[in-house]
Amino acid sequence: MENNYYVPAQIIENNLKGAVGKANLKLYKMIMMGFFAGMFIAIGAEGSNLAVHTVDNFGLAKTLAGCIFPVGLMMLSIIGAELFTGNCMMITAVIDGRIKLVQMLKNWVVVYLSNMLGSVVTAALIYGSGQFDNSAGGLGAYTIKVAMGKTGLDFCNAFMSGIMCNVLVCIAVLMSSSAKDIIGKLFACFFPIMVFVVSGFEHCVANMYYIPAGLMAASNSKYVDKACELYGYTAQQISDQLTVGHFFSKNLLPVTLGNIIGGGLIVGIGLYIINKPKKVEE
Repeated sequence: MENNYYVPAQIIENNLKGAVGKANLKLYKMIMMGFFAGMFIAIGAEGSNLAVHTVDNFGLAKTLAGCIFPVGLMMLSIIGAELFTGNCMMITAVIDGRIKLVQMLKNWVVVYLSNMLGSVVTAALIYGSGQFDNSAGGLGAYTIKVAMGKTGLDFCNAFMSGIMCNVLVCIAVLMSSSAKDIIGKLFACFFPIMVFVVSGFEHCVANMYYIPAGLMAASNSKYVDKACELYGYTAQQISDQLTVGHFFSKNLLPVTLGNIIGGGLIVGIGLYIINKPKKVEE
């Protein structure tokens, strides 16, 4: 009787084959698939923000967010798209000699920038939709709060959090790929992503939504005033901390480096060593 899932050695072999496909994608497909991945992750992020923005209990809010955010990876897993954090595992195909380093780096750069474009466009659409007006501007204020927290991280904290995040994200990607049916794929990716969100770990592509959305919200004085009222900020604090420069230097740089190490080195190479590729029966 045929299993309805792949065993670990098959998962790693399939991931290597998938990396070859990713490396050889036509440029326009790479860009479009990266754009959709950024959009899918951003949709999960905005939905989780909306769900929890009036929940005062910290643990309950995190748990609720963790139940909603995974929809982004679910859409990505079923529809098919290119996500930078998952593609960090392409490094194993370089080690195995199936693709060249330059092919991996090209994919990383194109997909990373395409993920950012999809996330920022989604943030602009959400802002333009008026969604941040919910709760008399409370959602806009909460969006500012989330972005403030992310741009206020210490470099080391953001880096370590990025490592932990992509350990869970890449495990979720591999677990989802182990299933041969849709329900199995959804359940396999849900729980690791839920834990990453509940734990508050940092994901560079998610932050490509969270922080630009916060920057957009901070351009509206109504949301700034509400954030000051609800969370004790001053308008000057928001103006000083929530900047494009801090988006890149205080969050995106350390988180991206951490994501590469967590997904590429720890999960990717670690599982590659454990399950060294050999001929695997389909």
